[in-house]
Amino acid sequence: MLCDQCRERDAVLNLTQIVENAVTQLHLCEKCAAERGIETTVSMPKTALGEFLQAAQQQAAQIAGDAARCGSCGTSLRDFRASGRLGCAQCYGAFEHSLRDLLRRVHGSSKHVGRQYRAPAAAAPDRHTALDDLRARLQSAIRDEEFETAASLRDQIRTLE
Repeated sequence: MLCDQCRERDAVLNLTQIVENAVTQLHLCEKCAAERGIETTVSMPKTALGEFLQAAQQQAAQIAGDAARCGSCGTSLRDFRASGRLGCAQCYGAFEHSLRDLLRRVHGSSKHVGRQYRAPAAAAPDRHTALDDLRARLQSAIRDEEFETAASLRDQIRTLE
């Protein structure tokens, strides 16, 4: 819907006026509403004290976080920020809060949602290799006069052949 005053821009404000039981509706764009003295954006007044306290709190948290060190290797958060590398596996636990915030900022989440690693399936033993192995074990069982084991191995060889 176009602005009723300038007829150039989209209307973002619907102004309803009631004068002596007569209702008039006026659709205005931001510029025309500002010319009439109507504020189109709601803004929260900021106090200087509130801004100062928030900045001081963030700075104190940054300093406290930078001073934290890993109990195992002694790496600090400042060292991590400078090099981009942690010192040891225990650093993940020592800097967990800061790392979660970093991951949330970089990736949008601190939890992995992508593909997961799957170990390759164990290669099936080659049929010929398995047969050679069974035949060698059969010969050994016959030599040692273990006839029950030899019969079992013979049956396994027949099923593979």
